[in-house]
Amino acid sequence: MTTDLQPDPPGSPAPDDSAHDDKLDRATLVVAGVVVLGAIMSILDITVVSVALETFQREFEATAAQVAWTMTGYTLALATVIPLTGWAADRFGTKRLYLAAVVLFTLGSALCALASSLEVLVAFRVVQGLGGGMLMPLGMTILTRAAGPERVGRVMAVLGVPMLLGPILGPIVGGALIDAASWHWIFLINLPIGAAALVYAFRVLPKDEVEPSETFDWLGVLLLSPGLAALLFGISSIPEARMEDGTMWTFEVVAFSLLGILLVAGFVPWALSHRNAHPLVDLRLFGNRTLTAAVIANTVFCIAFFGAGLLFPLYFQGVRGEDALHAGLLLAPQGLGAMLTMPVAGVLADRIGPGKVVLTGIVVIVIGLGAFSTLGADTSYLFLMASLFVMGLGMGGTMMPMMSAALATLKAHTIARGSTLMNIVQQVAASIGTAVFTVLLTNGVQNKVNLQAAPGVVDSQRAEVYGDVFLVGAVLTLLVLVPAFFLPRRKVAQVDPTVLVGH
Repeated sequence: MTTDLQPDPPGSPAPDDSAHDDKLDRATLVVAGVVVLGAIMSILDITVVSVALETFQREFEATAAQVAWTMTGYTLALATVIPLTGWAADRFGTKRLYLAAVVLFTLGSALCALASSLEVLVAFRVVQGLGGGMLMPLGMTILTRAAGPERVGRVMAVLGVPMLLGPILGPIVGGALIDAASWHWIFLINLPIGAAALVYAFRVLPKDEVEPSETFDWLGVLLLSPGLAALLFGISSIPEARMEDGTMWTFEVVAFSLLGILLVAGFVPWALSHRNAHPLVDLRLFGNRTLTAAVIANTVFCIAFFGAGLLFPLYFQGVRGEDALHAGLLLAPQGLGAMLTMPVAGVLADRIGPGKVVLTGIVVIVIGLGAFSTLGADTSYLFLMASLFVMGLGMGGTMMPMMSAALATLKAHTIARGSTLMNIVQQVAASIGTAVFTVLLTNGVQNKVNLQAAPGVVDSQRAEVYGDVFLVGAVLTLLVLVPAFFLPRRKVAQVDPTVLVGH
């Protein structure tokens, strides 16, 4: 039994493309607009809040560890709700669920703005995360169904714009709102966007046609959702433990990480069991070799991308003395580069296969990121911005073509489960990347930086540490070439992976 995706033999009848033109039609672009609005709310919110952590410390008279829960609570809510999204989309319909997610996220935003204490703010961030966690996998499902498999690369390129611009625009928007008004406005800004997204989605998303519901995997949800939450909590606690206790092997880190690993490991055989006809997350999708290669490549890439992405604003603020607003502006070339290549990469991924596009993009990213390994305390801003622009050019041809490579092979009834699987992997990988690179940076500063030295020397030592960690990011990104080599280097054929494994 093979899982390879082979091209049609010569002389075989051409697939019927009558339902979809080669270009994205107006109806598909209108649907894409809905999804992009939701993605902007979800992704921008994460990076906007990261700028406000210092403000939260002052306003609520709290420690850095305490205000970090405003980020951790949101992440744990995402980890809990994402596995449920595939089943809920099949059960209630993507339109109904998307509208509910927008309402929940917008309501959570309003409540966050009204929070009178840090504990209340964290609780409302969890509400926000429950809505935000559904927006991305649902958006990917809606777009893939609207465009069809032969155009999934182009619509994924559309969805990729907020994914790449969020980390860049977040510090700019957050810094500007906090400076001009107050921290409340980083949440209030979501209200008009949420209202517009709700009306827009209600009017343009197609009516749901829900088939009889599959059975709900109760055991799966009891294993996977708390397992992912515990695992991400343990991983997210590593930097704090390393800074406060001098070791990552604290009870909090070890206990929660081990509990999470055991629960997730327990879910795997249950999800693959013949007794479980409809698992919460369908691991049988890994019978599709293209999807497997895309998941592995995306995991390694997200660890490097989100980990290294954390360092750029820290370098500009901690070594070069820039504030959050100007640090965000200095990162803008990365987004501009991605915007230039992403639409082209989407078209090429559909026409010649995602493999060639991703391999090229990875090499370009490594060149741009590798330049940061030469950092000094006074490295030219022109050089740094040019390197970020080169990185952006590569990123525009990497993340979304990898996702489209997986989703393009799925049939309608497996798309929701496939997008859920991809989003779970991305969330876990992002948390791992953030924790690993934070620890590498902390260790490097403790080992190499002499705080008793002259200020100029200290800045040079800090810059050298950043350069070392960026080199690790470049090497890790280079490793993505291995799984990316197995992505299709010709137009992807649509295959139902559950059929391939005899499901």
